[in-house]
Amino acid sequence: MEINATYNSLVAVGDSFTEGMSDLNPDGSYRGWADVLAGRLATRSPGFRYANLAVRGKLIGQIVDEQVGLAASMKADVVTLVGGLNDTLRPKVDMVRVRDLLTEAVERLTPSCGQLVLMRSPGRNGPVMERFRPRMEELFAHIDALAATHGALVVDLYGAPSLGDPRLWDVDRLHLTADGHRRVAEAVWQALGLAPEEDWRAPLPPAVRSGWASRRIADARFAREHLGPWIGRRLTGRSSGDGRAPKRPELLPYEPPVDA
Repeated sequence: MEINATYNSLVAVGDSFTEGMSDLNPDGSYRGWADVLAGRLATRSPGFRYANLAVRGKLIGQIVDEQVGLAASMKADVVTLVGGLNDTLRPKVDMVRVRDLLTEAVERLTPSCGQLVLMRSPGRNGPVMERFRPRMEELFAHIDALAATHGALVVDLYGAPSLGDPRLWDVDRLHLTADGHRRVAEAVWQALGLAPEEDWRAPLPPAVRSGWASRRIADARFAREHLGPWIGRRLTGRSSGDGRAPKRPELLPYEPPVDA
């Protein structure tokens, strides 16, 4: 990539990872890595425009149906596409269909933007990660192949051990903290050919292991507040994103969030 390249517009496509959960703004809305990246790009380009079409809970088929066409019509300098991981976390998944839909998304987006950016998503170290790792790696191998064919960039977050550190994940164990999102923004920033501002791969300081009782309390809270509702939605076919509109559905000049 061209070092210190200039970009005038960004469109982000995807699910909760790109929407920005669980990185809260002072007003209670979600920020996330895409907003952080847009803010940094805006400082380099007056009139910089940004849209974020991502909605939590979306499967790759919904992303293709609801977001890809709109993103393509915006003709942005940069489009980020992160999707398919929610599919791999379902009890049953047709990986052939997931790969086909991701291929369709890439083929529609590539000719409509200056640079398409794909990702090998991070995962929190733990039993859930180990259970679904084969599906994730199948998805990531397909992403690598698509990028090679279509000239997309791939940001390899999965290959960074630091992003698997549980301390960079919120209490729901599914979404990054503000520090995690900041690291992702830096990773994309560097992939776009811009001068590094920090080492996003840097490991955290050695962890102090909490006591058995504290770990059990945390596990119980996680099960009550996050795991139970998540299982309930899977069993009933509902999604956390049902009826929810994107937070930035139009490609407009970037404006930073107002502090509460």
